[in-house]
Amino acid sequence: MTHVRRAVQRAGERFPGGDPEAGIETWHAFSFSGFYDPDNVRFGPLAACNEEHLAAAAGFPMHPHRDVEIVTWVVEGELTHEDSAGHATVVRPGDLQRLSAGAGVRHSERNESAGPLRFVQMWLTPSDYGGEPSYEVVRGISDGTPYALTRADAVLHVRRADAGETVPLPDAPWVYVHVVRGVVRVGSDALSAGDAVRVLDAEGVVAGVEAAAELLVWEMHAEPRFG
Repeated sequence: MTHVRRAVQRAGERFPGGDPEAGIETWHAFSFSGFYDPDNVRFGPLAACNEEHLAAAAGFPMHPHRDVEIVTWVVEGELTHEDSAGHATVVRPGDLQRLSAGAGVRHSERNESAGPLRFVQMWLTPSDYGGEPSYEVVRGISDGTPYALTRADAVLHVRRADAGETVPLPDAPWVYVHVVRGVVRVGSDALSAGDAVRVLDAEGVVAGVEAAAELLVWEMHAEPRFG
């Protein structure tokens, strides 16, 4: 493997947030809400990677966003999404949801099922601001299918692999790998569920799978342009 710069963030190093009394538990990978670390604001255009656990009937009421690309991956349960552009959708495991806020949109996210809901939500800062909001759900996205966010010059790869297999990571200035489940090894680091690795100037990097795994892999080629 070519020598690259990488940093591992363990699940236990995430900042806890949410509102546990309201049935919402959140773990933040980056500065978010009431937590601010000037050395951990973003990685390339990726500004948030939140692990969310919602109890039955819990959720986030209508709230606004603008100039952000929000990608959601459901791990367990059902996520009910509604927004001010008229979309009302139930997102399930294996579905990829993308909300481009554009010049402004409001949305809500709730667990309207009887069981628990777990999802990973990732925010990316676009380089092109404004415009109409847009929304898409890709049902049952296939392993390895690239999903491009052109406004953020980023691509998400959902990778699933069995023990003993290898997962080549994309060559890119910024690569972020979030382990949804399983165990993988990147270089000398073994990563389990909730762990993540950030790789700068990735070239020829491979993840070795030690226990059947599901990975969210961001390939990012430009930092956002502000102003």
